[in-house]
Amino acid sequence: MLDSHKINEISNKIKEIVGTSPLADVDKNINALLKGMFTKMELVSREEFDVQAEVLRNTRQKLELLEAKLAEIETKQKP
Repeated sequence: MLDSHKINEISNKIKEIVGTSPLADVDKNINALLKGMFTKMELVSREEFDVQAEVLRNTRQKLELLEAKLAEIETKQKP
């Protein structure tokens, strides 16, 4: 999901535009609507993305080590 700061910033801009119109009653729901929309779009924050990218990097390194160990074991077992 997007950063809460960005959502609040977008929400505040919409509030400014809508503030003087009859749509002012919708004001309290704008933030919730935006969060719901971003959730449905399956967006993630940059921080979440970076964390998952690091997890993937670590997993790849472990896989490479295991593949190397397996290759070593296989060569030792060949007659």
